[in-house]
Amino acid sequence: MKITFCTILLVFSSALFAQENISYQKPPKAILDLVDYERAPSVLMDTKKQYMLLSYRSTYKSLDDLSQDDIRLGGLRINPKTNIGSTVTYNNNLKIQKIGEANARQVQGLPINPQISNVAWSADEKKIAFSNTTATGVELWVLDVASAQAKKLTESISNANAGNPFSWFSDNKHILVRKLKDDRAPLQDNKTELPTGPIVSNSVGQKSQNRTYQDLLKNKLDEANFENLITSEIMKVALDGSSKVFLPAAMYVNETFSPDGNYLLVTTIEKPFSYVVPLNRFPQKTTVYTADGKMVKVVNELGLNEIIPKGFMATRQGKRIMSWRLDKAASLYYVEALDGGDPANEVPFRDEIYSWDAPFTATATSIAKTPQRYGGIVWGDQNHAILMDQWYDTRNEKTYLINPNNADQKAEVLYDLNSQDIYADPGRFQTKKNQFGKRTLAIRNGNLFLVGDGHTAKGQFPFVDELNLKTKKTKRLYQSSDKDKLESVQTIYDFDKGEILVSIESKNEFPNYFLRSYKNKKGKPLRVTNFANPFASISKVHKEVIKYKRKDGVDLSGTLYLPTDYDAKKKYPLLIWAYPAEYKDKNSAGQSSKNPNEFTFPYYGSFVYWVTQGYVVLDDAAFPIIGEGTTEPNDTFIPQLVANAEAAIDAVDKLGYIDRTKVAVGGHSYGAFMTANLLTHSKLFACGIARSGAYNRTLTPFGFQSEQRNYWEAPEVYNTMSPFMNADKMKTPMLLTHGEADNNPGTFTLQTERYFQALKGLGAPVRMVILPKESHGYAAKENILHLLWEQHEFLEKYLKN
Repeated sequence: MKITFCTILLVFSSALFAQENISYQKPPKAILDLVDYERAPSVLMDTKKQYMLLSYRSTYKSLDDLSQDDIRLGGLRINPKTNIGSTVTYNNNLKIQKIGEANARQVQGLPINPQISNVAWSADEKKIAFSNTTATGVELWVLDVASAQAKKLTESISNANAGNPFSWFSDNKHILVRKLKDDRAPLQDNKTELPTGPIVSNSVGQKSQNRTYQDLLKNKLDEANFENLITSEIMKVALDGSSKVFLPAAMYVNETFSPDGNYLLVTTIEKPFSYVVPLNRFPQKTTVYTADGKMVKVVNELGLNEIIPKGFMATRQGKRIMSWRLDKAASLYYVEALDGGDPANEVPFRDEIYSWDAPFTATATSIAKTPQRYGGIVWGDQNHAILMDQWYDTRNEKTYLINPNNADQKAEVLYDLNSQDIYADPGRFQTKKNQFGKRTLAIRNGNLFLVGDGHTAKGQFPFVDELNLKTKKTKRLYQSSDKDKLESVQTIYDFDKGEILVSIESKNEFPNYFLRSYKNKKGKPLRVTNFANPFASISKVHKEVIKYKRKDGVDLSGTLYLPTDYDAKKKYPLLIWAYPAEYKDKNSAGQSSKNPNEFTFPYYGSFVYWVTQGYVVLDDAAFPIIGEGTTEPNDTFIPQLVANAEAAIDAVDKLGYIDRTKVAVGGHSYGAFMTANLLTHSKLFACGIARSGAYNRTLTPFGFQSEQRNYWEAPEVYNTMSPFMNADKMKTPMLLTHGEADNNPGTFTLQTERYFQALKGLGAPVRMVILPKESHGYAAKENILHLLWEQHEFLEKYLKN
């Protein structure tokens, strides 16, 4: 159905320079049939091997969904009428399926036209809490798993403006809920409230390289509204619906119970606020309470964090990443920088990890120190834990085995890897529920377990490994070997029986879940789900992963699709979709994670739909940008970009499929930036499509993507890489699109508007489409269908014909 009440701003500059008023359009039927499908449900399984929760949602949002009230403060986007994030994606139905049974049961008692989010299982996994958003606010509901019966616990009182508004108590009978204040004042209107003075910001002479954030506070009225929206009371709600005040009103942003359930860790936002950074860098206070609401101790206070050193490995000073240890009843852990948070400082250790036992009257004890920046920890059985550190500049990542109760015991390095070397990836350590119901390292007979994606130079073969704690040697327990299907190991489901949960798919077989035993390799896997293929019309399309080389010898790859009506006697136009990635070495850059057996899942973020329209498509073409040693990748960004494109076209042309005079390139975000540069600095393409990109790097002066240098350190890099600065060289037809409400750092809608103005003024053949209400990723069905129509019409005009 055409939408005639809303008009998109479309500007076309070739012979026509005026605004074009146009109603929403739809792409050709073959594309429309692929776009208009029913999404398969997401699956959450309990750990008792009994039940699955199937959550259903609409394939797309509607324009009406995106047109709801929206207020943008402190990096948040909030619907002030419903008090939940305005970008939340809702489920509209729930079903319960018993594992081993073929059919799922419809959950009874759900609200009319449900908008479900914040789904959380109770500790005993007998109940599931979820929120339902109504026209007036957020309700709390509970689902009994065994009976598949849902009931409402509260009216629309929850405050979900700062995220998940509730947490289960360990007794499985009560839920902690952030509640809106009964006496909350109405929001102030910036358009009607008279200012009481100017807006003043100061610099005290300290360097701070903050990225370009969206949706920040701008004035005192914003501050007042932000505080109003974030402030909540904390209530204790019983499963019978009765409730009582647990904590008084404050700006709560996080509440987590200790593993034994006897303590509650609470973090609040404090003042002063900031106009240059989002709320996660506002002052914070973290306090521990008992499970009955009595304050134990303020365990952390962090000031406003506007000043931060340069570099991706820079961090704030003071206690950070404070959370509960999952292997102990009630112990906190936290990290502190030993280098002042500044990667430029040379020190033997960058971070120190501490453990602090309740009731926090004694001094915290050191667990370990990391030579690089702390990268995470997986808790085990109190005598074993897995610790990671990392360093972006070298792409190094180390994994250690530590004893968290003996800091004097030297940490053993298990893996010392390049984080971009996917062929050497050892996999993910597997966990199981401990006595507190928390997931910690699965340890069986002195062994740990890992599940890996299994990427190799010869293809992808997911695996399960066993790591002996004494010898540090691994033993392969299972590896997928099917050459026609992709069998991805999701997790070890039963360590005693050796059962693993796998997802099995092929290029024309929709992914489904199965249980199989790695102890009985010849046994037939047990089907768990039975999702149908919604894309039957392209199920037989030819698909292959092609591998080729750049002229400097770097290995490249891409997933190639031939048209559905492919005729070997014809030459077809080629569409290339890509996204550049930075690397520090050629070996990692040349590795491929592509698998020809992955299910062909067309979506608006690629060109795959166009196999139905007589195009060859090279999807996810490798576009590595490499800077080895002291050389940064972006020092040679443009020549490497062009070399990648040239190699891709040469490779497909060599196969005899295409007319190389009819090649188009496209990309989203950094891929749009890539597209504009390729059209500007090469003559390889007949046209290009650039979506939601940033084109003037002087508007992101303190770094972008993986660039750590600021504009004043490398002005030639920023200027050379900016398509805006080279707009006079761009003569190739280009379609520019952007969401009207882009929320991604640096990719303001203004980037596309100003770039279009420059190209238009210089006479370049360019068309701009601004999609109403859309953020960085597009969501509304009306906008997505129109986008596909725009792309189709553009390609038919400038490429095929």
